[in-house]
Amino acid sequence: MNYADFQFLKFDAKPNGVLLITLNRPEVMNATNARLHWELTQIWGVVNEDAKVRVVVVTGAGERAFSAGGDLDWISEMAGDAGKVANTMKEAGDLVYNMLACDKPIISAINGVAVGAGLAVALMADISIMAEEARITDGHVRLGVSAGDHSVIIWPLLCGMAKAKYYLMTADFIDGKEAERIGLVSLCVPRARLLEKALATANKLATGSQQAIRLTKRSLNNWMRLSQPAFDASLAMEMLCFMGDDVKEGAAAIREKREPRFPSASQA
Repeated sequence: MNYADFQFLKFDAKPNGVLLITLNRPEVMNATNARLHWELTQIWGVVNEDAKVRVVVVTGAGERAFSAGGDLDWISEMAGDAGKVANTMKEAGDLVYNMLACDKPIISAINGVAVGAGLAVALMADISIMAEEARITDGHVRLGVSAGDHSVIIWPLLCGMAKAKYYLMTADFIDGKEAERIGLVSLCVPRARLLEKALATANKLATGSQQAIRLTKRSLNNWMRLSQPAFDASLAMEMLCFMGDDVKEGAAAIREKREPRFPSASQA
């Protein structure tokens, strides 16, 4: 693949080998449909092989969202379809593992709400910089599926097991200041300074020792590789939930902007 093959990612080359990547579906708050989900698995290999790129900064188009999670139409199509669920499980793993395998540093500039697969990109980045006003949630249990994507491999490392369990099991939102306080993101700054800070950080990395920085990333990523068995199991459990009834009610409730009435919560 090359950059022209991507439909929902926009690319802007900056000085010193910094590449700004923008998730570009602003009309739906950059929600991930099937195509964007797949593109988020592929882009890390492309930039890794691009000798001109030293550092990646990834953000969302518009002022409202980094990425508002999975597109509800895509989720509804996938629910109960074993073939589509299996493909999504593979892609969810590829997204995480390909970000880990990318030698180039990745910085996320979390400009607005981030949920689901978009949040996976935001938090799997090597450095995450979040607007104070932005809000994030893993959101899986709100949909009626178990926490998957990136959460099991990274949340306990970032903010500890107690906070990870609380936020992953309640799907409560977290703003930038609280996310920084508990260690879930690297930094938070006012929204007006977000991209400036992310690009300044990228430039610092791009003008530093490339071998030293990349090998530091590789070494630290071994902590996450230790969790691969737990992560793989979490993906399987998440996809098992996509074969049940709760996810259909969860998607309907989100679409209708109401509280869900999960079948599993009404059983005697």
